[in-house]
Amino acid sequence: MTITEKILAVHAGKKSVSAGELMNAKVDLVLANDITAPIAITEFKKTGAKRVFDKERIALVPDHFTPQKDIKAAEQCKLLREFSKEQDLDLYFEVGRMGIEHAFLPEQGLVGPGDLVIGADSHTCTYGALGAFATGVGSTDVAAAMATGECWFKVPESMKFIYYGKLNKWVSGKDLILHTIGDIGVDGALYRAMEFEGEAIRTLPMSGRLTMCNMAIEAGGKNGIIVPDAITEEYVKGRARRPYTFYKTDTDARYVEIKDYDCSRIPLTVACPHLPSNAKPAAELSHITIDQVVVGSCTNGRLEDLREAARILKGRKVNPNVRMIIFPATQQIYRQAMKEGLLDIFIEAEAAVSTPTCGPCLGGHMGVLAKGERALATTNRNFVGRMGHPESEVYLSNPAVAAATAVLGKIGTPEELGL
Repeated sequence: MTITEKILAVHAGKKSVSAGELMNAKVDLVLANDITAPIAITEFKKTGAKRVFDKERIALVPDHFTPQKDIKAAEQCKLLREFSKEQDLDLYFEVGRMGIEHAFLPEQGLVGPGDLVIGADSHTCTYGALGAFATGVGSTDVAAAMATGECWFKVPESMKFIYYGKLNKWVSGKDLILHTIGDIGVDGALYRAMEFEGEAIRTLPMSGRLTMCNMAIEAGGKNGIIVPDAITEEYVKGRARRPYTFYKTDTDARYVEIKDYDCSRIPLTVACPHLPSNAKPAAELSHITIDQVVVGSCTNGRLEDLREAARILKGRKVNPNVRMIIFPATQQIYRQAMKEGLLDIFIEAEAAVSTPTCGPCLGGHMGVLAKGERALATTNRNFVGRMGHPESEVYLSNPAVAAATAVLGKIGTPEELGL
């Protein structure tokens, strides 16, 4: 079996499972946010259940329209707050204590290797970087899981992606996944497990792995996953709140497709409008001017991402024709960035630094685009109207390209700044 099949089998109480099989499995953690949880709470109450299955295994994180942007957002968040009090939930995280959910939960040790996690948010697949099976589901599935502790699944077919060779300067996990989606398309892994491996993955830091698994959904994947190793162990030890298990793929496991990539041939990559699969080398896009640059999100708002942006912004100014917004993904990241002097670098460069929020990424608040404007962001999606007006445009990149672009006023690379 593959690692994905092994985790599903264990949680279903079976010796083995195979692709296409329908099954019920016990979940280790159920997640929802301020957009999706209100629907789940309403449906949960319709089931007649009085109490959730386990108050220590339901995480509610208000992060999308928070700090609350308007009355409707405030009402949504109030519903989460009241339900959490009513059910005495241990894992409700208020503004000031929360973070962007998919960066926050791994940081807090709430997800570990071998876990089965569902979340009413498509980027729940992020946690596969820890060797967990994690996937996004609908709010009604979350409601059922809150009541029963179980969810139904169809075991996905698995694809293997092998990355070999040495990464070029400034190239990161974001470039690898954008290149991959550009190769296979936004439906190239539809309802499949995307298993990432190879020498480049084995040396990739956890931040890069989280970025890659985060964007598995952008290729249609059911989940992204990396077999846990020493880097995983280093990340979870002393952090994990529950015992965890390292699962490995069997040598004779079956894959519907295997793709391999020579990382020495993968350049700094940008996804152009209006699909993550519209990937092109950043160096070919220097004619495109940009109005707004965003660094942050559940994809690239980690401390390593902020450090990378700071290396480029230090001693430089954001182009006068560009507004730059930087939002650390969690309070802990924000605080550490402050201790390291990164926030000083950003503010000196004339970038705005925000509290953790998903706001700009989904065109919700704190960075909405006007008609005809172009943004380059370290986020995960660039669909029509994703960050604002339907006639705006969104380009996706890693933090190094984003910072260089902010300085140059057009899509650019660190090399253009002599770095």
